[in-house]
Amino acid sequence: MPRGVCRSAGAACPYAAMNHRAREDVSEGMWEINGVPLHPLVVHAAVVFGPLAALSALLYVGWAKRRDQLRWVTLVVVLIGTGAIWAAYFTGNNFFSSSRFEHFSGEALDRIHTHQSYAKTLRWITTGFAVVTIAATWLHDRTGPTRAVLSALVAIGAVLTLVWTILTGDAGARAVWGS
Repeated sequence: MPRGVCRSAGAACPYAAMNHRAREDVSEGMWEINGVPLHPLVVHAAVVFGPLAALSALLYVGWAKRRDQLRWVTLVVVLIGTGAIWAAYFTGNNFFSSSRFEHFSGEALDRIHTHQSYAKTLRWITTGFAVVTIAATWLHDRTGPTRAVLSALVAIGAVLTLVWTILTGDAGARAVWGS
């Protein structure tokens, strides 16, 4: 049905009511599987694939004999890790916006905000790391300064991803389990 028809029909239009409910579900509903919030499930992929991507990338740039064999494995693991970290970020925001956290305050809320702050930084570090890794694997056969610069950037991105994944995960664990 064209958009204008539903608008002119107002609340009597069943499509308008359906669209309104869908918006409520997205903004107010918590994403879950069988009653378990999605964030605690997704975060396990992030804390496994984030460091695995970093270690794979460090091997890719540091182990010249196996560089050809590690090329595609590294690219795939980095893309999965980046996707998992972004998924953890989005599900974490959805989880925190649920009614479960309405009565949180003080130290507990501070720990959650620390975790969120690390997660906001981690998603951009990991995205940069992924972009540089894509470039390095795309330009895999290059030598000289191009390879040296890309290898250095991949190594820096890998180390930053590893460190921020640990910091974010630790802050999340402290938010759940306390100091």
